[in-house]
Order: sequence, then structure tokens, then C-alpha cells
Amino acid sequence: MGQPSGDFRQDGLRPRGGEIVAGELLLTVGGPDGSEARPCPDEWRPEPRRTGSRHTGRTAPGLGPNPAVGPLALGSAPADLPLLDREADIAQVLGLLAERRSVRLVGQAGSGRSTLLAAVAEGATELAPDGVVRLSGHRRTAQDLLQDLFAATHHAPGFRPEYRALPDLLAGLHAVVAIDDVEPTGAELDELLAAAPDCVFLLSVAPGSPPPALGSRLTDHPVAGLSRPACLTLAGRLAGRQLDPAERAWAVDLWFESEGLPLRFVQAAALLRQRDVAVDALVAAQEDRNSVFGLVEEIELPDDPAVLEAELRGSVPLPSVAESAAPAVQLAEGLSEPAQAVLRLALALGGECPTAPHLPALIDVGHGESALQELSDCGLAVSIGGHHRLTAGVPALLAPHWEPGEIAYGAAQHFSWWVGHASVSLEQVAAEAEVVVGALLADRAAGRPEAVLRLARAAAPALALSLRWGAWERTLQLGLEAARSLGSSVDEAWFHHESGVLALCLRDSERASTELAAAVALRAALGEPRGSAAARRMLNLLLADAKELLPAPADVPAPGRRPVIRAIAQVPFRFRTMPGLPGGRRRTLIAASAAVLALGVLGTAVGLSLAGPKPAGAGPVQPGGAADDSSIGGTAGLGSTSASPGASLSSGHSPAASPSTSSSAATSASAAHASHKPTPSRSATTSDTPSDTPTEIPPPSPSSPPVSPDPVPSTSKSGSTSASSSPSSPTTTPGTPSPSSSSVKPPAV
Repeated sequence: MGQPSGDFRQDGLRPRGGEIVAGELLLTVGGPDGSEARPCPDEWRPEPRRTGSRHTGRTAPGLGPNPAVGPLALGSAPADLPLLDREADIAQVLGLLAERRSVRLVGQAGSGRSTLLAAVAEGATELAPDGVVRLSGHRRTAQDLLQDLFAATHHAPGFRPEYRALPDLLAGLHAVVAIDDVEPTGAELDELLAAAPDCVFLLSVAPGSPPPALGSRLTDHPVAGLSRPACLTLAGRLAGRQLDPAERAWAVDLWFESEGLPLRFVQAAALLRQRDVAVDALVAAQEDRNSVFGLVEEIELPDDPAVLEAELRGSVPLPSVAESAAPAVQLAEGLSEPAQAVLRLALALGGECPTAPHLPALIDVGHGESALQELSDCGLAVSIGGHHRLTAGVPALLAPHWEPGEIAYGAAQHFSWWVGHASVSLEQVAAEAEVVVGALLADRAAGRPEAVLRLARAAAPALALSLRWGAWERTLQLGLEAARSLGSSVDEAWFHHESGVLALCLRDSERASTELAAAVALRAALGEPRGSAAARRMLNLLLADAKELLPAPADVPAPGRRPVIRAIAQVPFRFRTMPGLPGGRRRTLIAASAAVLALGVLGTAVGLSLAGPKPAGAGPVQPGGAADDSSIGGTAGLGSTSASPGASLSSGHSPAASPSTSSSAATSASAAHASHKPTPSRSATTSDTPSDTPTEIPPPSPSSPPVSPDPVPSTSKSGSTSASSSPSSPTTTPGTPSPSSSSVKPPAV
């Protein structure tokens, strides 16, 4: 199997694509520019349905652990005999669960925690209305475990609820949740328990896990070793015969040394079976000599074959105590060739064993089930979570003696093809998630970044769709590292984009912003407009989501002085965005009227500046000529009419009306409009000059027209000036435009 090339896009591999619902987002995976999320339409939102009482005893396919293969169900023989010396433990744990107290099973590696958990789970089916849910915690985060619990108890395919919404979805679920090999600890574990408040948990934790915090729901139950009679009985059952006196003495020494750990006696029984194979070979050789050469008169053989076998057995020494304490190397040397090949592959993959259908393509082993069974019978592997993995401590013991070599060479190419194949279900991808991550780690350790990049690009969409987001995140990290080592900016931008989308779905705003910003920068530098646009859309979605979560900010005074017309134009929008204010529609109408009045005022000022000085006795406006004072006054009167429907229109329609008359009409219209407001607002005529202090211009109230930026004194027909600088003038309102003396001369008397 040749080494794959590094260019993912030229190999003809198409990543798996599809859509899933993640919280309130619709996530499209496998697009040409990467995954993309958008708000999920209401009609596409799934409605999770509880699977019902007593139907959760069996987990969904690929989620829960399968029964342990062979005698590695520590304490039971191949004939499924009952556990030895565990009756008191089972009764005590069941009593704690009946009191609605969650239990942690703690103990050394090989003490039988997984087997005790399975036995208690079988006996706890009647303790809770919704039965027992069994899950695997191997390489799962707390969010992955909650998703597995939700999927096992609800019918909602392709839906991953938001982490903060899971407590509401799991409320009312009364079940015993048994999770083997739990990795989360501390606050993360407390959050896991708090998300399902009506469930009781039975957890098996790894050795050395910190104790639960004060006030936690968890109660520790220590799992000790078996008694000496139970260990001797276990070794005899798994060896398939009774132990002779020498073997019993050897087993007693092993019991003192191992403190009665069941796993050690599973491996000891495998050593005894290897010794029996050597004894059988000696017996067969003796029989062959007798048949070929005949009996030698000097040698007297016993008449009973069992006696001969016992004599020959004594010539084969038993393992020493040191060899029995670390029997992994001796057990591995006694395996068959297919089992040894599977063991080497598992060592190369970080202790993860692929399922049997992959073995012919990876290491040319046709009978993968038999090889995995042999590893389990020897105590070198355990079945958990739908696949096998090496027993704790075995990789460290075999690493100095068994070099995996290049046995995992080409695994990336195989899994890159497999995860994207149409016949492979998402449940199968989820079951092999740890193996895929192990293949990535193996290629990274062997210095093959091209293979890591290829497999990461192919496996990331499949893991996302299978809802194994812990493995998805790990795959993206390894792929990004490989892309950086190869200097592939295109792939680096893709991994940044995918990591940002993942963080966006997990509500990690800070990380999502960092990853997406990096993707935008890289794709912009590479000249990829479509990719940059996709990353920007994700950033915009992140910003919109952040605005929904944060409270509305208070009005902050803007620096400097804003134009009045712009401020007035923004008033209707402000009132529309404040539905809680009383009289919102009325204020919107008033603000719109003030805006129309301001536009009329602006037109008056522009017309006066363009008309210039008017000669004395000038007549009405001619068609096509410049506007006279009466037309300007009519414009102002029309503006005041729009602002106040009840105002008088006589001055606005009089051809002989002067600018002063027009200004008076506007003032009277404003006063008439102000009479409709029950509460007077602050007067805008408090200063003759605009202040330089940066202030927020409030929305115009009905009692005062908008403030003009530069008030100009107006001139009446009699030549007297209405000083706008006088705040006590009752006839002139600041902001009412009047012709300037510099541009319009007073009419002749």
C-alpha cells in the first residue's frame, strides 16, 4: 500500500457532506469552502421525542460498550459463570443507587471496575422508571457524554442540542446512567451530573482521579482485589483444569504480590495455558519416539498417560514472580502470527485496535475476529465502546521490546477512502473515531505530515456529521499542525475555518473569533474571495449572536457636534427600536413631522441664497425665473402645514407675504402644534450661539422646532431687527430661518 500524496484536492477523494442541526444553527458540512453555519429555520428544527420508559436499557448502536470478549470480563469464565467474591460489592452499590446517590467505582488498573459496573447495571434495571443507560467514556469529553446520553434516550437523528439546553431536554429522565472509563474530572464532571438532575450515575474512573469536591453528588466505592480462594478458583477456571500443588503455590505467591487483582490472574491463566502447550508438545514427542524406535528396555514408562503428562509437566518451569508481575512480553511471544500482527498494529495506533473488517486491508489478516479474541483471552486487550483497545499498561511494557515499525504505513490512505465511502454509516465512523485519531498520531510520530494532512481533511467532515465532536476537534488540531509543517497556507486556512465553525457551534466566542479572523487573513492573502467571504459570513453570524446575548447598550454622547438634519432623520429609527416607550406611534409621527419641517427650512435657506437681493417692487415669480419672497414664504408655510395640520395656511398662500410673515407663520404653526402636547419639553432657546461642548442632541419635541446650526438675525418690513441673540423675544424662535441682511435687502418703503 503506497504512501499517499500530500495534495488532497488532486487525489480524487471527495469528503463526506451533509447537514446537521447544532443548537439553533443549521450546520452544512463538506462544502467547497468549508463548513458553514446559519440560523436554522423554524420548520427545520427537530422535535426530540423521548424513546419511552424501559426502552433505554440498551444504548444506541455504537454508543455503549459491547460485552467484554472472552475471559477478560474479569472474574467470569468463557461459559459466563457468575462473578467471584463480588456479591457484597454489588449489593452495596445497588443500595446506594436505590437511595438516589451517584457512585464512583475507584480502584487500581485491573481491579475489575468495568466488570463490577456491568454486573451492577444488570441488577439495576428495576431501580429507575427509565431503566439503565450504558455508555462508554473512553476518549469522550463531558459534552460528548451528554450528547450520547441524549441520543440514547431521545429520537432526534442529526441533532446536537446546545450544551446549555441539555438540562431542559434531560429534565424528567429518571434512569441509572452507567458510564465506563470516564475521563472528565472535577468541575467538568460536576457539570455532567448537573445536566441530568433526575438521573443517578454509576461511573468507573481511571486510577489516580482526584476525589470529588465537597458537596458533590458522587460517593466513592473502592474496588479491591479478590480473596485468595477466589483468585485460585479464577485461575483454575480460565486455565481449564485444576491446579497442581506447584501451580497452587505459585498462584498464592502471585496473590500476595498482586494484592488479588483479577487481571493478573487472567494473565496468569494465559501463562499456564502456554505451559500446557509446551507440555503437550513434550508428550507428543515422546509418543513419536515410542512409535518410531519402540520402547527402550531401560526406560520404564507409566501405564497411565496422565502420570506421564504430570512427570513431563514438572520438567517445564513455571514463570518467576518477576515474569508474572509483567507478563506482557512473554504472553506476546506466545501468540499466533495473526495475533502478533494485530498487536503490533495496535501498538502503532496508540493502543487502539481497528475492528475486524479493517484488518485484511491494513495487515493482510483474514481472520481478524480470532486474532482479537486471542488478545482478549490473554488479557492484552479489552473490548470497549464497539472496538478493542490494549489493556492499561501493556503498551508501556511492550514498547521497549516490540517496535511497531512501518506496520501502520498506509493506514491514512485506507481510512481516508473509508470515511468518505457512501456505504459506510455515520455510526460506523463514530465507532472508529479513536482508531482514526490513532492513525493520525502514528503518522505524526513517523514524520509523515502529508499522510496526516490527507486523513485529517477527509475524516474531519465525517466526524462532524457523526457528532463525535471531541474527535473532530482533535483531528482539526493535528491537521493544522501538519499544514503548518508543510507550509500549505491553503490547508492551514481551511483548518482555521473549520475550527472557528466548531467553536461557534460550541458557543466559544473568543476562540471562534480568533480562528475565523485567521482564516479570513490567510484566504485574503491567497486571493480566495469565496473562501474569505465564507469566513466573513461566519464572523458576521458570531457578531449577530453576540449582540443577541448582550444587553442593549445605553446611549453614549457622541464626540463633536452632529448636523441637525442628520440627527432628525435618525429619530424615527430610534423610536422604532424602543417599543417599550409609551406613545411610541405618536412620537414617531411627531418626529417625522419635525423632519419634514426641517427639510422645508433647509429649502428656504437654499432658495434665499440663490435668489440674491430682490429689487424694490418686484413682481411675482415668472415661469422659469428665480423664486421671490412669496414663493419662499409659501414653502415655509407648506412645511409648517405638514408639521401641524391644524395651523393656519393663509400666510403661506398669500402672494404678498414677506419673509418675516413667512417666519411668523412657521412660528405660529409650531406654537399651535406645541399646544397638543400635555407636558412641555425643555426650551431650545436658551442660548444665542451653539455650544462647542460635545453634547448629544436630543430628539426634537413637538414644543420646539429643530435647532438651526447657525441662527441668522431676520429683518422686518419696518427695518427693525428681530435679534435672535435675545432669548426673551416672544416672536422669534431660534432655528426659524429668515433672510440674511447680507443676501436680501429690505423692501423699499
